Amino acid sequence: MKDIYADLHDINIYPQYTKTSVKYIAEIRHKGLKSYRVITDSSQHILASKIEAQFEIWDDRREKIVQKTKKEKEKNASLALAVEKTNEVKILLKDIENLLLNTLNVDNAIDWDSLIDKSKFSVPNPKLKIEEQLKDLEHSFSLKKIPKEPLKKYFEPDFSLFDLLFKSLKQKKVKKAEEAWQKELEDWESRMEDYQKEKLDFENKKDELLKDSVQLEIQWEQQKLDFYKRQEEANNKVEEFKHRYQNLDPDAIQEYCELVLNRSIYPDSFPKDFDLEYNPETKVLLVEYLLPSPDCLPRLSEVKFIATRKEFKEVNMSEAQFSKLYDTTIYKIVLRTIHELYESDQVNSLDAIIFNGWVSAINKATGKMLNSCIVSIEVKKSEFLEIDVAYIDPKTCFKKLKGISSSKLIGITAIQPVAQMNRYDKRFISSQDVIEKLNEGSNIAAMDWQEFEHLIREIFEKELQSHDGEVKVT
Repeated sequence: MKDIYADLHDINIYPQYTKTSVKYIAEIRHKGLKSYRVITDSSQHILASKIEAQFEIWDDRREKIVQKTKKEKEKNASLALAVEKTNEVKILLKDIENLLLNTLNVDNAIDWDSLIDKSKFSVPNPKLKIEEQLKDLEHSFSLKKIPKEPLKKYFEPDFSLFDLLFKSLKQKKVKKAEEAWQKELEDWESRMEDYQKEKLDFENKKDELLKDSVQLEIQWEQQKLDFYKRQEEANNKVEEFKHRYQNLDPDAIQEYCELVLNRSIYPDSFPKDFDLEYNPETKVLLVEYLLPSPDCLPRLSEVKFIATRKEFKEVNMSEAQFSKLYDTTIYKIVLRTIHELYESDQVNSLDAIIFNGWVSAINKATGKMLNSCIVSIEVKKSEFLEIDVAYIDPKTCFKKLKGISSSKLIGITAIQPVAQMNRYDKRFISSQDVIEKLNEGSNIAAMDWQEFEHLIREIFEKELQSHDGEVKVT
């Protein structure tokens, strides 16, 4: 995670206990992007990795926004910038156009080997640095010379004939020579004392470095052991995860599918949040997926630079063009998600997928944020694999597979999902066949409101199907 954005990260982790296990839940927010996500896992280690990976994605997105803003501020208005902006939006529109085709060039199955951490312990041995410090210390001390002890013979006085004849002159010379000798001897003793202090200081520093070297190397060796121990534990968890997945463990299958969808790359402006629920008895995977709202797609088609006015002019799509772009994009995401999950199913754990696509958007009438299901589909694997995704029309394919949606998705009209998650008993709540349960004496006024809702839906569905129609809106 980028340190410069660490203060924008908000993490709240807490355990959720069941009778047989514990699951760790992390609510994470990126205050810079105003993004929020809930991540869960039974392993704290894997949960931490997921959190770090998500923040890296968010930080990269934040970095792109920061850099883009900085770049735009620094650039003067020019024709080149207009061309650049036009090219940027064309690239984005091309990426959106190829959402479905791009995934065909990717093997969506998880490469287990890529999950194995093969990194080496990169912290250098502190002993090497201390050895360099010792060399510098020894070199510095080697430049100091041991003071040479003076010899008294060089301080013996020379007597002349007069010195020998006159005792006072001789004694004077002897005294002067003795004083010179004593001064030189004292100076030498002082220098030797300084040298001995420096030598003692050198030896103490050397001993300290050697002692530190031993201690730091012990710590370093322990760090190294801890690193490879953690790595081994993490890799063992990957192998355990792989083993559980290959043995059709429901939690592992759900986690595997989550990993597949997390690796799917979309434009930065698109949300990528979803919830999964796997039913091992029916081999059905329920996908609750947050789709991009209309505000997530570019309305811009071109940027022109008006040289005479020295200003930019943005050319937007028509409402019809944008509505078609949005509808097609949503259908592509639905089919792409189903394709990725089926293609990556290495152990044939999925017989069918239920996809509910949700959009969070502001209700123009009330000004409040609403979360609406706008597409819902149940597709069997055998049926989907008969389709050549490279050549389909997304909307036509969606209808052929009996998907439910409103006629124009851009209106964010809520529909009744094929099935939803029951947060209490972890089972799917499916649409019901209510008509078959009714008899002549049934009291509709006393009917449960959910059954009444299903009844109305079925009545319209049967009526419209007689005219080749389809119920898409509740």
